[in-house]
Amino acid sequence: MNHKKSTKLANKRGAARLSAVQALYQMELTGTGLLDTVAEYEQLRLGKEIDGDKYLDADINWFRSTLSGVIKLQKTIDPVIHEALPDSWPLRRVEVLLRAILRAGVFELAKRKDVPSSVVINEYVDIAKAFFDGEEWRMVNGLLDAVARNINSDDPSLKALEVSELKQDDLSLSEISLPAATDEK
Repeated sequence: MNHKKSTKLANKRGAARLSAVQALYQMELTGTGLLDTVAEYEQLRLGKEIDGDKYLDADINWFRSTLSGVIKLQKTIDPVIHEALPDSWPLRRVEVLLRAILRAGVFELAKRKDVPSSVVINEYVDIAKAFFDGEEWRMVNGLLDAVARNINSDDPSLKALEVSELKQDDLSLSEISLPAATDEK
């Protein structure tokens, strides 16, 4: 693959990650189901202009698999995030958009073995910087870095993600909604 083609693919994946985070945020706030959310993004947002802002073209398959994967594995992902947070900061206290960023990042670290963890971390740090003016990006960096370092270790909180089989068939779109944040360990 030439450099220009790989850059275009990377940009489309970055746009898919950003859109997946936005969709996760929207789903948690509105309770909208997966099918409706994906249809909205594919028909009205991805690659479209809205109120003078042009949404980037995104890798549709990356968007779909990230979004549906996070939703299907959220009950496994949330305890991993909760475990990585300080005891004084339970997951339910983490801002909704920040939770969406962390969930998508943890999903990719656990299930996208073809992407270096440094790339995943940098992508989600950039997303955090795009949405927050403060130091939230540092939290994203630290938490995802800790998860990446422990993903193949003997850490029991990560074992469920390692053994959780998520096949391509599981990434098909079905009508499910994003459950509320939990602080289960």
